[in-house]
Amino acid sequence: MSLETARRVLKIEAQAIEDVLARLDASYEKAVELLFACKGRVVVTGMGKSGLIGRKISATLSSTGTPSFFLHAAEALHGDLGMLARGDAMLAVSYGGETEEIVRLLEALKRLEMPLVTLTGNTKSTLAEASDVVLDVSVREEACSMNLAPTASTTVAMAVGDAVAISLLERRDFRPDDFAALHPGGRLGKKLLRVEHLMHAGAALPRVSTTAPMTDVFHEMSAKKLGMTTVTEADGRLAGILTDGDLRRLMEKHRGAVLEMRAGDGMTKNPQTIGPHVLASEALNLMEKRKITSVVVVDEAKGVLGVVHLHDLWTLELI
Repeated sequence: MSLETARRVLKIEAQAIEDVLARLDASYEKAVELLFACKGRVVVTGMGKSGLIGRKISATLSSTGTPSFFLHAAEALHGDLGMLARGDAMLAVSYGGETEEIVRLLEALKRLEMPLVTLTGNTKSTLAEASDVVLDVSVREEACSMNLAPTASTTVAMAVGDAVAISLLERRDFRPDDFAALHPGGRLGKKLLRVEHLMHAGAALPRVSTTAPMTDVFHEMSAKKLGMTTVTEADGRLAGILTDGDLRRLMEKHRGAVLEMRAGDGMTKNPQTIGPHVLASEALNLMEKRKITSVVVVDEAKGVLGVVHLHDLWTLELI
């Protein structure tokens, strides 16, 4: 029974989104243009369940490059109107379009010359008539078996809000670097870290010259504890790498003669490298695909900047 209910709810909500997709027209483009032109903040307002959806829309706008905050319509009438300023724009969420608290905000919006975009299921409502742009988010029925609890209607409002936020993101040419700047913490922040912030560099970077004796190679690899060392030319450019595996193979092939060799004699030439601005998640995918445990970070001239180890990326829980 519960499984049948779940399927029915999801079908109703999926159909509601399909319906609003078919209704998208020039009004949507106008709404995006109006909000994109906003020099201040996009103020999202709503009451009840619509207010909860409005909070989410505002949060999505803020995290994707559009300055925004949520204004509780009732609180606005008791002092929070002071949060509004000329240059702001309002995005109202009200399925019926007659929410008293939001309707009472119209005078203040007019006084501040704030444009209004409304998401509503009633395009003939008071709010719709007062809006600069109306986005029709009406649904045939709610997913509630009594057709009462806001379900399909809130799903559609949230989906349209997401669409607006992403349209604005693209208009602003919002890039991963911008996203990373707004998400420094948590899982998203970790996925957007650059390898330059994670690599072993400076004194922690394992490095020997091509002419270094193998005893120096052993010492460097032991001291830096990465299971490898970079091998560089005199000018600092990468010549190759030596790993624990390389040393084992050299010992099997040359036995005691290995101690008479130089780093350049046993190194792996042309190892895998990446630039310092590569995302940590990309570096992890590369290492797992190539089945390697470390990768050298180099600049455009192949100068060695650092080394990123697989364990450093695993600890970030990027997957």
